[in-house]
Amino acid sequence: MAIKAEYIWIDGTKPTAKLRSKTRVLPNADKIPTWGFDGSSTNQAEGHASDRVLEPVKVVKDPIRGGDNILVLCEVLETNGVPHETNTRAALREVAEKYAAHEAIFGIEQEYTFFKGSRPLGFPEGGYPAPQGGYYCGVGAEEVFGREIVELHLDRCIDAGLAICGINAEVMPGQWEFQIGPVDALTVSDDLWIARYLLYRTAEEFGIDATLDAKPARGDWNGAGAHTNFSTKAMREGYDAIITACESLGASQEKVLEHVNQYGDDIQSRLTGKHETAPWNVYSYGVSNRGASVRIPWQVEVEQKGYIEDRRPNANVDPYVVTRLLVNTCCEALEKAGQV
Repeated sequence: MAIKAEYIWIDGTKPTAKLRSKTRVLPNADKIPTWGFDGSSTNQAEGHASDRVLEPVKVVKDPIRGGDNILVLCEVLETNGVPHETNTRAALREVAEKYAAHEAIFGIEQEYTFFKGSRPLGFPEGGYPAPQGGYYCGVGAEEVFGREIVELHLDRCIDAGLAICGINAEVMPGQWEFQIGPVDALTVSDDLWIARYLLYRTAEEFGIDATLDAKPARGDWNGAGAHTNFSTKAMREGYDAIITACESLGASQEKVLEHVNQYGDDIQSRLTGKHETAPWNVYSYGVSNRGASVRIPWQVEVEQKGYIEDRRPNANVDPYVVTRLLVNTCCEALEKAGQV
């Protein structure tokens, strides 16, 4: 019996890439072929040489269509098989393989905001809701907006077999978070992109837009981030490696900016030093400090081992990029310190 395969890829839109998808009918899921698309319509080619290739890299159940239908996450290649310049997954693969001995794992906290028309969900027409305070992990119709979408999205991520591990309402009305991990760099990134796809498609059914904008409401409101939790084998075994990793991320202003400049669009509007953020251009780390660039959880200090949380990445960050940067910077420093 024929199945529907939804091919999903990341386009070349700047400054923030978009997800694209299209459907192919296949006789079964035994063999998922490569496919093609018009790159001139996705900011990935010019019209005179527009063909680009979709190379399947991960296949999961399609929880929207159900049955034997599938979602197919793809890398974008040139027609000669070389990774396209927008293919950030290929660069992550190289770094992950180089530092495989470190056994790096990640958990990413994806914040997002629901919009109804031009307003965040829960914002009244022509005005503002009550100030922040009761919305975070809130309960009740006056505190929480969009829960039915969030619950359905969670069910679909679970049905698809993604490494989703939780959800919660966030600090601003209409703002939510889901978490992916703890898994390796490629898995957390692949699953986050698929989870984003399922979020957009699920919200679409309710006539709601889900946005990853870094600062969806200007003024005295929290922005939206993608806090990235990271550890290596050495960090999970000893505290010295925790400090080495933290120090490596702020080793120089050049290193700080290398990360921040690739941590998502409009980052300066979010990383202001207010609303549980550190200033975008000033690096700091501390135990249990949500106003630091990198937080060491309190239990990590107590147990003298564990992980760190980079609080700087925006909600709209490319997970292939943030995981690559963290692996490259921290693992290089750990190797120099003999902490593998």
